[in-house]
This record gives sequence, C-alpha cells and structure tokens, in this order.
Amino acid sequence: MKKPLIAVLLPVISALFLCSSLHAETFHHRVDSLMISTADHTKFDELKKDFQSGPEVTAACLRCHTEASKQLHRTKHWTWEVPMKDGKMLGKRNVVNNFCISVESNEARCTSCHIGYGWKDRNFDFTSEKNVDCLVCHDATGTYKKYPSGAGHPSIIDTVFSGKPFPKSDLTYIAQHVGNPERHNCGICHFEGGGADAVKHGDLDNSLIDPSESIDVHMASGKDELNMTCIDCHKTEGHQVPGSRYEPTARDVHGFDYPLPDDYPTTCGSCHGLKPHEKFKKLDDHIDKVACQTCHIPVMAKERATKMWWDWSKAGQFDDKGKEITRKDSTGLPVYMTKKGEFEWAKEVEPEYRWFKGEMNYVTFLSEIDDSGVVSINHPDGEPGDSLSRIWPFKVHRGKQPYDAGLKRFVKPKLFGPKGSGAYWKDFDWDKSIKTGMEYAGLKYSGNYGFVETEMYWPISHMVSQKEDALGCVDCHARGGRLENLGGFYLPGRDASPFVEIVGLLVIVGSLVGIIAHGIMRYIAHKNMKQDGEV
Repeated sequence: MKKPLIAVLLPVISALFLCSSLHAETFHHRVDSLMISTADHTKFDELKKDFQSGPEVTAACLRCHTEASKQLHRTKHWTWEVPMKDGKMLGKRNVVNNFCISVESNEARCTSCHIGYGWKDRNFDFTSEKNVDCLVCHDATGTYKKYPSGAGHPSIIDTVFSGKPFPKSDLTYIAQHVGNPERHNCGICHFEGGGADAVKHGDLDNSLIDPSESIDVHMASGKDELNMTCIDCHKTEGHQVPGSRYEPTARDVHGFDYPLPDDYPTTCGSCHGLKPHEKFKKLDDHIDKVACQTCHIPVMAKERATKMWWDWSKAGQFDDKGKEITRKDSTGLPVYMTKKGEFEWAKEVEPEYRWFKGEMNYVTFLSEIDDSGVVSINHPDGEPGDSLSRIWPFKVHRGKQPYDAGLKRFVKPKLFGPKGSGAYWKDFDWDKSIKTGMEYAGLKYSGNYGFVETEMYWPISHMVSQKEDALGCVDCHARGGRLENLGGFYLPGRDASPFVEIVGLLVIVGSLVGIIAHGIMRYIAHKNMKQDGEV
C-alpha cells in the first residue's frame, strides 16, 4: 500500500528543520564571537595584565575555567599518543613518518605545533596545568603565533626566523579576545604540518581559511554559503575532539544522526543520509562500496601545491663557498634544501584509491622492514567483498629516508639542535645524527645506515567540490579511468571477462541474425502477398 505523501515528506522536512535550526548561525553569516558569548573578556581584571609568557595567560584562564587543563590532559592533542585495540600505541610520538621522521630528540622544533608550553625534551611534565596553551585554540584575532623553535612558546618579541620577520604576539590583547575555535586555530597546526603550508595532507592548507565554494563547498565563506568550521563536524565536548587519522571512520552505518550520539566525527551521511541522490537513484547503489569522498573530492591541493616527494638522501650539498643551498621552482616553492634534500610538489592532484575499512596498518621503529623495495610506512586495510570496506581516496606521499641497514629498522635521527650536538641540520653527519637520536630514544643502532624508498597514505576528506564537479560514471567505468589500478573486483567498463565478452558477442550476433532473418521473412511475405493480390 502506498504511503500518504505527508508520511514520506515528514521525515525529510523534520531533518531539514533540525539541520537548519542547529546550524542557522554556523552555516550562514557567522556572528562575531563577542556578540554571542555571555562574557566580555575585555572586562576581566585577570586579563588586564601585561602578560610576558603563555603560562601566565593560562593561569589567568584557569581561575574561571577550572577544569579545562584537566580535560585537555586526557586528549590526543596533549599526549600525542593514541592507544589502539590491539595494544599498539600510535600517535605522533610513536609512528614513523616520511616527512621529518620522528619527534624524539627534536621536540623543541616539532612541538611548535603542540597545545602546550615547554615540551623541549623527554622531561616535559604532562601533568602541568599551567603549561596548557589556551590561546592556540581560542585566539579570535588571528594574530597568535608560536615561535617555530620555541618548544610551543609564543613569540613575545619581534624577531627573525629563517631570514624573515616573525611578529610578536600581544598576549594581553589576544587573551581579551578569545572565542570558539575557527578554521585558523586548527589550521595553524593542521594546515602547516610538516614545516610549511600544504606540505602534509593534500586536502588541508591555508586556502581553507577563507575558501571559495570551488575549493570546499562546506567551508566556503562567501555570502549565503555554508561557512562551516572544523568543529561543526569535529563536534567537541570536554575538549575531546573526535576524529583521527589513526582511527578514521571509513563507513557510515547510522545515516542522518546530527548531532552525533557517539564519539566520532560527523560523516557525510550524518547530514546527507545514506540515500542522498534524489535525481540519480542508481548512485545510491554505490554507497556500500564507494566512499562519498571518492566521487566528491575529484582533486586535492586545489589552489596550493602539496609535497609529493621528499628525498633525504640528497641532503647535505653545499655551494662552491661551502654555504647551504636552497633552490626554488618557478612558483617559489623549494625543490632543494641542504638541510632537507630534494622535493617534488604538485597541484590539482588526483587522489590514489584503495579499499579501506577504517584500519591503518602502521610500521613502528621496532618493526623489521623489507628493504628490497618500497616500504609502506602505513597501509589502509580493506578488500573488495568485505562489507566494512569502501573505495577511498588518499594522498600518497613518497620519498627516501634513513634506516638501519643492519637491523632493517627505521631510525630516529636527531635533526634539530645546536652545532656539535649531533643535529643533522647543523653538523650534517648522518651517522652521528642517527646514533645520537637512537641513544636518546633508548633504541639499538647497528652503526650501518642507508636510505630506503617509502610511501605513506593520508586519507582525504576535505576540499569537497560542488556536486556539478563530482566524478561522472566514465571517470571510473572505463579503461584507463580513476580505478584502473585498483584490483580484486570486476568493474564494468574497465574489465574484460572472456566469458562475459563471448556471451555478449553471441547475444549481439544472435540479435543481428534474428533481425536480418526477420526482415528477410517480412520482405518475402510482403512480396508473396503482392503477388497473390495481382492474381
């Protein structure tokens, strides 16, 4: 029996009303945080001081926000560790990467992206409340800057870094002008991970601070556009930010469920449901096999090139006068640096596609590797035929990095530090750098190092295109299409099956023979009828 029209439309109308009421402010003209807050921080006596350090600001914040630091201490943003179900401890402190390789022995440089102050070595006090950095996430002015080599501390004087002016942060002014995290707060670390804008992720860079709809349809900040921020999807409670590249959500089994009942970030289905294609119902048949991101993020690095190759084995070259070298391409991007080696960049990059069920298989510094070919530092687990797996888009960053050729393990070189400390960026001695870093980490080193080619997978979820720019059928269902190299399943339009092709050919030939025979018989019958009529 057919349902009444109102019964069909009511859930849709209710969902749209709920979405619009939840996001009336967020999705359209976002109001200044001072206008919607119940407190004007410029009036607080505690914040009218001449702050000379980050911990001083935090101490003032904690007089009112008494539990904030304790909450942050339980987050992966603070610990840089993510415990897994199989007992492995992942996170930035524990996994290998093929960018700057390892945090240990390089803390003072790496922790310029930490939400704390003073993590310069292994003696950092993770229980300290005053060393939590409130401003990095809550600065509403866009002027807060951490000094790149300052163990997470903000710059409080005008200085120079890498030959360029580095402005001071007016801590008093910033403390009086705080608000909920916006894109620039998250972006100061996530857009510039790996040492510069657009290096790591491919789908996260500073073009997302004020993007057009063609860059990201959700974060587009123009008039009458959605203007969503990071925390609209990464819905945060008690400073716990859901979502992680170590524990990604590869599939949605809930459908429309915003606001979320569980501790995971908003999925596409959370707002769009599991049957979002109103005009093209056939596309909904793909949802149990293909991630939404696969079709709706046709390219990454839309406006700014992302790093695709980093070869550490080429580092250590100097000019004729013994000075360090920096070579740039025609766009001004570095393609060689004495400290870091050789780079390759690319813009408007088509992602690579893999079956993915939300589990990443990571190599650690204790894993024995096969150095006879390319080593996958991490690899998305999944396979065709698995109901948990979907076809997902990835940025794959490739390069060459040092490893222990004797023990067949990755190493933790000391890169950052003063001359004479073993830091490669000052002493340019790989053996000394690796030995120093491994001793610091308490790991064995055979004394025999080499360089091995590696690849690292980064799942893509941002820079969602307008629906008009989504992939079409022939982008995948064709020979030489997007999924040309994704094996293990039959894809119509791409794959050839001898049995199917023979049967198809027989059907075509049989149909043609039948048509021709039918035509001949009609012709003969018609001719006979004419002859009979003339008699």
